[in-house]
Amino acid sequence: MRRKVGVREVAERAGVSMGTVSNVVNGVATVSPENVERVQLAIRELGFVPNSHARQLRGGRSDTIGMLVLNVGNPFFADVAHVVQDLAQHEGSPLVIASSDQDPKREERLLTMFEESRARGLIVAPVRGVTPGLVAAHRRGMPIVLLDEHADGHQFCSVSLDGTAGGYIAARHLVDLGRRRLAFVGGPLPQVTDRLAGVSRAVDEAPGALMSVFEVPDLTVDQGRVVGKRIAALDARDRPDGIFAANDLVALGILTELLAAGIDVPADVALVGYDDIDYAKTASVPLTSVAQPRTTIATEALRLLLEEERATAKTPHVHEQRRLAPELIVRASTVGPA
Repeated sequence: MRRKVGVREVAERAGVSMGTVSNVVNGVATVSPENVERVQLAIRELGFVPNSHARQLRGGRSDTIGMLVLNVGNPFFADVAHVVQDLAQHEGSPLVIASSDQDPKREERLLTMFEESRARGLIVAPVRGVTPGLVAAHRRGMPIVLLDEHADGHQFCSVSLDGTAGGYIAARHLVDLGRRRLAFVGGPLPQVTDRLAGVSRAVDEAPGALMSVFEVPDLTVDQGRVVGKRIAALDARDRPDGIFAANDLVALGILTELLAAGIDVPADVALVGYDDIDYAKTASVPLTSVAQPRTTIATEALRLLLEEERATAKTPHVHEQRRLAPELIVRASTVGPA
């Protein structure tokens, strides 16, 4: 195995001091153009890779931005991370994304990992809202922005869709189509209480409307299929005629099982999802969905994170809560083919 090349070897090849090599690697402007060229040539010839860990120990923080989400396999979080990654590159920061998988203990371990690696800042979709671990990391100087509607504005910045409004416009759409036996499918419920509250309000406003709740442990296609089978097995007189799923993955699982059971969507059951992921519009029955503006969410989250990181005593940071308005994208799963 080839021995790793260090600063000493680069200095010997370039004919300069080790301090000069360090200054070139760290972008110090006092090095002459001639020496910069000689060091860069030596680096290329030797295949030298700077030790970023050592640099961050000297500087107190790395360039890395962390992102901790509920499920890295969820296309919504993947899309947001992709935008954050593109924007962070312009700040000279790589993005590291990790998944808590809805596990509070795993979230705590990953939070510790990011803090120990001296990340520049964190964007977090928390499992159970603001936790003591998040508060402690923030107090120790870690800039943190939450993707959470329920964040405490005195402690953290946050960016989120107005979930109550999202649930309301989804259920209102179903009610306006004449649906009166509505079902809410989502969970864990503490994570989707806003969406459920919006659906409940729309049901309360509609004479004769009823709502049932199907809680799932995670917002995945598989969990949607489990509920879809349960709903398909119900007598037609007891079956919901309108379903709101707390995300598109769950809705797509429900759709699969309803169609497999010979239940027509939307004639028998109208179906609405949430997030408007790419798969929604390409489903076998294109899915009506509440759209989350992923680019805006990512852009605002990174903006708030960098503003907090750059705050000084003279220009202190003021926490901001950005709650974005939802938009209902109507497709064939509620109104039939165009």
